[in-house]
Amino acid sequence: MSHTAHIPSHRKPRRNAPKTALRAGVAGGVLSTIAVAAAAGPAQAEPVTQTIEMPTITSGLSTAVAASAEATQQVAQDLQTQAQEDAAAATAAKAAKKAKAEAVRKAEAKKKAEAAAKAKAEAALRASRAEARTTLSASSGSSTNVASTTSASSSSSSSSSSSSATGSAASVLAFVKAQVGDAYVSGGTGPNSWDCSGLVQAAFRSVGVDLPRVSQAQSTAGTQVSLSNLQPGDILYWGGAGSAYHVGVYVGGGQFVGAQNSSTGVVQRPLSYDPPSGAVRVL
Repeated sequence: MSHTAHIPSHRKPRRNAPKTALRAGVAGGVLSTIAVAAAAGPAQAEPVTQTIEMPTITSGLSTAVAASAEATQQVAQDLQTQAQEDAAAATAAKAAKKAKAEAVRKAEAKKKAEAAAKAKAEAALRASRAEARTTLSASSGSSTNVASTTSASSSSSSSSSSSSATGSAASVLAFVKAQVGDAYVSGGTGPNSWDCSGLVQAAFRSVGVDLPRVSQAQSTAGTQVSLSNLQPGDILYWGGAGSAYHVGVYVGGGQFVGAQNSSTGVVQRPLSYDPPSGAVRVL
């Protein structure tokens, strides 16, 4: 007997082969499961929720934001108001331009109408003067053939008065008679409109005699003569000598020519139509 036969062995007892194989299979299965899980992808992690604290808006910041918004709104309103004002100004300017053009057009039309009316009036005046001269000539020519004694006497008197006007006096008479039918205009000195003293001054200027411009001075420009001793070419005046308010020219036959007023114009009338106050003789 060996000297070690009664000493217990410290080795672990050999396990049975089947148990070892079973454990190896289980381990292999576990490892295979782990491998398959790893191959399938990482395990889904649970979502992580994180809470973020937002800064608190202080009252000062809130006021600044409100003020900025109000300022922005005011700027927008100002821009809108300015745009409206600009549009209104443009509309007004356009309307003013149109009104001005219309006013100019109306003024031109009025001017043309006035020119046409003036031309028509002048034509009518010339026709009237021509007709008056024709009538006067016909009347003068036929007066010698009137059978009535009174008419013959009157014609004879007129003819003798006209025939007594010679030289400068005859020229003065011809001048004033040629203006019969012209218009009366205060301050008028011709050639188609006159006042009383303007006509007398122009008539005597045509024969080289310069008379004062106004009636008062013309009434003392020559020798005072009686109304019963008038000669063709004498200056008649109404009012006092030196203060006369109207003048005319005696043309013989008891008649005168003068620029009476705006209603009658230059006319030839008998002395009885408007008896003068006195007369002066210049020629």
